[in-house]
Amino acid sequence: MTAELVRGQNHPVSRSRVEIRVSAGTPVLALASLADEQGRLAGTGVLAHPGARTLPGVHAPADLADRHTFAVDLDAVAADVHRVGVLLVLPPGGPVRFGAVPASYVAVAAPDGGGEIAGYTLTGLDAETAVIALELYRRQGAWKVRAVGQGYSDGLGALLADGGMPAPAARELAAAALRAAAPAKEADATLAALPSLVGDLRAPQTPERAAAPAPDPTPASGVPYAGTPGPAPAGDGSPPTISYTHPRRRRTSSEPPEPAPRAAAAAEPGQPPRPVAGDAAGWSMDERLYNQVWGMFEDLARTVAAYRSAVEFADSRMDRELDDALSDPRHRIGGSGNAARDTARARREELVAQAQAVLDRDLAQLIAESEVVEPALPASYARWDNPVWHGHRTPEEGPLALRLGDLHLPERPDLRIPMLVRVPLERGLWIDNGRTGSEAAMAMDTDRLRRAAMDMAVAHAVRLLAVHPADRFSVHVIDAAGAGAASLAPLVRAGVLAAPPAAGAAGVSRTLAELTRRVDLVQMALKAGAPEDLPPDVDTAEQLLIVHDFPHGFDDRAVTQLRYLADEGAAVGVHLLMVADRDEASAYGPLLDPLWRSLMRLSPVPDNHLADPWVHHAWTFEPDLPPQGSQVLGQALDRVAEARRTTRP
Repeated sequence: MTAELVRGQNHPVSRSRVEIRVSAGTPVLALASLADEQGRLAGTGVLAHPGARTLPGVHAPADLADRHTFAVDLDAVAADVHRVGVLLVLPPGGPVRFGAVPASYVAVAAPDGGGEIAGYTLTGLDAETAVIALELYRRQGAWKVRAVGQGYSDGLGALLADGGMPAPAARELAAAALRAAAPAKEADATLAALPSLVGDLRAPQTPERAAAPAPDPTPASGVPYAGTPGPAPAGDGSPPTISYTHPRRRRTSSEPPEPAPRAAAAAEPGQPPRPVAGDAAGWSMDERLYNQVWGMFEDLARTVAAYRSAVEFADSRMDRELDDALSDPRHRIGGSGNAARDTARARREELVAQAQAVLDRDLAQLIAESEVVEPALPASYARWDNPVWHGHRTPEEGPLALRLGDLHLPERPDLRIPMLVRVPLERGLWIDNGRTGSEAAMAMDTDRLRRAAMDMAVAHAVRLLAVHPADRFSVHVIDAAGAGAASLAPLVRAGVLAAPPAAGAAGVSRTLAELTRRVDLVQMALKAGAPEDLPPDVDTAEQLLIVHDFPHGFDDRAVTQLRYLADEGAAVGVHLLMVADRDEASAYGPLLDPLWRSLMRLSPVPDNHLADPWVHHAWTFEPDLPPQGSQVLGQALDRVAEARRTTRP
């Protein structure tokens, strides 16, 4: 059975000889990179490309194509190679970004046409022209595959440079790979396009966090790219460091941002500045707060990664010193061996204590920042217990982003970072109400878990309604069996749904047909350049479809329509929120695998299923629900209903 990976997730590879199969929506150049334990590329013999297809243990494809197969013999990979990356690059003369083509699919499989071991669909890409699709990596003598999905808008040269290759060498190697892949008749076009395809690496910039422009929308896993492993441990025995520049951050406007507020001076000399809400660049306070939250996420990931790296370094150095002590015959006589072991352990404890002190310092600063930022967040970013909801009124403009919950790490579980996604949603949401996920889900009664999942979906719908203008957001519900009636009662009572919840097979078919028709008509109008010529019965507001208890009430036609809405709806304002257990739809087999892969999975209970592909953290997601007994949802819905009554002609 194929393991369907999400970004950052890994899976064991039990065989030494495997194939890596690539299925892209357009012809791409497929390459393989070889890196050391720190992820660094050193020298020119680290890239298998059409001009140099074979490296020890790896054989790369020869030509541009939409389907590729790599042959990999992990036993033949050099001992100093710990990571084998699969890279996809758009060729010259083709699409200018991965966001303009169908999502690529990459799988690790048994050789000679055997079954797939693990697969990964590269969703969430936009302006990137080169991407690290996945990597095979060596860990404690065994090999695993990790879904990476990290893209680079500046091309293959930027990708190679980010792996530690000097800029001139990265540019030269990228140009050689692209030349070798291009047919002779396209050589001139390839040479002309090389500067944009390999990236301009002459003057790389490293923006400071407070001056960084707005980041890209959240990637497919829901977690932003956090940073890349830095240089190896220095020769003086100091622990390794982590480089933490956001690889995809770029400006969203050509206008200069509003100046960020100045931080207050430190209370005492030598103390860090007091945190200030909105202390980041941006074109509005909401954007500054959004950037600041992402900066806090990056800082937490960075400082924890540095701490873990330092502890690993201390452990490895202690092991090395203990091995040296035991291998020295002089230490076997008398008590010198014991003294050497004690010294090695003392050095390890000293390094760990130093790392812990730095971690505690950074966490204290982040907690202080969180304490001033959280109360200042607008309603779309705020928790349900934030006082901002008491005075909230229906806005005149839509929000920049939406809060889905909180993220935290085990080093400091009480330090919660808001998980924000850009609006309009670029992909659907899936609230998993099955008991096959986290330990918390396994320990929870099935009925309670399903009710919590539906309550979470309703809370997201209320938030979306409350933070959009009164006439700019519509919510539809499919509840074929009526099992979600208790959770849906606030929406029904307030009269804010576009129609009563659809029940039975007929209701399912009717709702899906209406939304499918809307997607078709809007797509045709946009392609014709006449969006104003839509039929008068087409609702031009953003649409949210909540599907409960899928696949109950769905026939094959309804399943096909649902998949169509998931694939095409978001681009024209029809968004999907599924509340479902994947196992209950297992009768459809692999037919629905693309549907699940296209959705961002959330959980109604705390679950560490969100992975960071850069520093390899497993982030615990915690849903944000109204406090027990709170009337905040009802009050928000009352304001939405009142705003709609006053805006109707």
